[in-house]
Amino acid sequence: MTKKLLIARRTAVAALAISLLTACGASNGGSQSSASALPTDIKTVKIGVSDGAEPYWQVFKKVVQEETGVTVEFQNFSDYNQPNPALDQKQLDLNEFQHLQYLATYNVANNKNLQPIGATAIYPLPLYSKKYKSTEEIPEGSEIGVPNDPTNLSRSLIVLEQAGLISIKGGANSTSTPAEIDTANSKVKVVQMDAKMTAQNLDSLAGAIVNNNYATAAKLGKDLIIAKDDPAADSSKPYINAFVARDEDKTNPTLIKIAELYHDPEVEAAIREDLGEGGIFKTDTPEELQEALSVIEENKKNS
Repeated sequence: MTKKLLIARRTAVAALAISLLTACGASNGGSQSSASALPTDIKTVKIGVSDGAEPYWQVFKKVVQEETGVTVEFQNFSDYNQPNPALDQKQLDLNEFQHLQYLATYNVANNKNLQPIGATAIYPLPLYSKKYKSTEEIPEGSEIGVPNDPTNLSRSLIVLEQAGLISIKGGANSTSTPAEIDTANSKVKVVQMDAKMTAQNLDSLAGAIVNNNYATAAKLGKDLIIAKDDPAADSSKPYINAFVARDEDKTNPTLIKIAELYHDPEVEAAIREDLGEGGIFKTDTPEELQEALSVIEENKKNS
């Protein structure tokens, strides 16, 4: 899933009852109204996150207060199914836990129109191997393990195609499936399994795509990574993580400024200290993110 989504960040269990943000004009009972958008002179902003215990959020909060005068409140979630409905129902003003692919899946499945307003980072998905030092060393016909959940499965196919290990008919994208693999022009065989099993089965495979949290639990060193997706490639755009707002608030200058402050040097330094060097910061504009989201949603509707 999103940085937090894909790597299953360390989180505390979130309370289901979320207090409404009366200072920001939230509607009674959490029901969504199509009436007014948030004011530009908003004083308090509630943000839904999935790793609220991480210290860098307090640095972010301090910088936002200093730069804008806005007080940030965080609502932590451990269930990724909760932050988008909470935002849609005006229990939050923003959330930051997901990448564009996850957001598109939510919007299409629920006929919603939540919109990204600021990029945060992209976390490359790695291919690990205990037997080979490079993809070139992997013999023909070898087996590569990949997570079987739809989001990670499609992304894994992108990684393997970029690494020259498989060929996808028409080129890999965020909706690709193993059925689209051109086996005659592929070097390896793809073996699907539960994401948590990819690291556990690494000894018996030529390689495996392993999400960060499972790689950390299995103590897989960075020296075992032999390939990962290119964060600059168009095929990686669906995996950019972002701050997300309701459609009527996507041009709110205060919210956009708050999202931009994720890239304040002090905040980025704190993020690196807490989360390591694995993430690649992204600064795509709201318009670029929204255009990318539209394409992903259209692809999902047509897949």
